[in-house]
Amino acid sequence: MGHQPGIAPARSRHTTLVGRAAECGRLVQFLADLRAGSGDALVLLGEPGIGKSALLDYLRECASDVLVLHVTGVQAEQELAFAGLYQLLGSLADRADALPDPQRAALHIAFGLEAGEPPDGFVVALATLALLEVLSAEWPVLCVVDDQQWLDRASMQALTFAGRRLSHGRVGLVFATRMAAPELEALPVLPVGGLSAQHARKLLDSALTGPLDPTVRR
Repeated sequence: MGHQPGIAPARSRHTTLVGRAAECGRLVQFLADLRAGSGDALVLLGEPGIGKSALLDYLRECASDVLVLHVTGVQAEQELAFAGLYQLLGSLADRADALPDPQRAALHIAFGLEAGEPPDGFVVALATLALLEVLSAEWPVLCVVDDQQWLDRASMQALTFAGRRLSHGRVGLVFATRMAAPELEALPVLPVGGLSAQHARKLLDSALTGPLDPTVRR
C-alpha cells in the first residue's frame, strides 16, 4: 500500500510534533539524504504507545515528493510467509517484469501470482532490492514498516537484506518496532523515549476541550 508523489499536506511543511524536535529533525534529514541519492535504513525503537506511529505519520506527510510504500505488521499473519512483503509491494508486482527471470519468478510465486515451488528466500530478497531500485529510477522511494515485531520472518529477511544495501540510491526503509529483533541489529537506530513533563502537559493541553482536575491531569 502506498501513494505516489503529490501535493504536500499541511504537516509536511515541517510542523514539528510536540516534544519531538530532535526526532523530527532526524527524519527530515533522512528524507533529504534519500532525495540526494544517499538512501539508508532507520529503526524507530520504543515502547508500545510511546509515539512511533505519530513519527511515521510525520515522516510520510513530509514526503510529498516521494513514492511512499507502507506496511503494518499483523500478529495474526506472522506465520504467513511474505504476507508483509505482499502488502508493501504487491500492487507493484507488474514492475517486476523488468527484473531477471529468476527474480521475477521468485517474487511472483511468493505473491501467489504464479505456480511453482516455494521460492528461495535469498532470490526473493534480491528481487525486493532490485524492484525498489527499478522504482527509484522514477521517484525517490520510502518504505515505511510499522509494528515490525508482528511482520512475518520471510518478509523481514527480504526487507532487512535490502535495508543493508541502500547507501547509494534513492531508496529508504524505516522500521518502527517495540523490540530489537536480530534482523535489525546492523541498522541505524533512533530511540523513541517518553516526553518530558513539560511537553506532556503541552500535548495534553492541545487535546483538551475543557478544564481538567489537577489530580486527573497529573
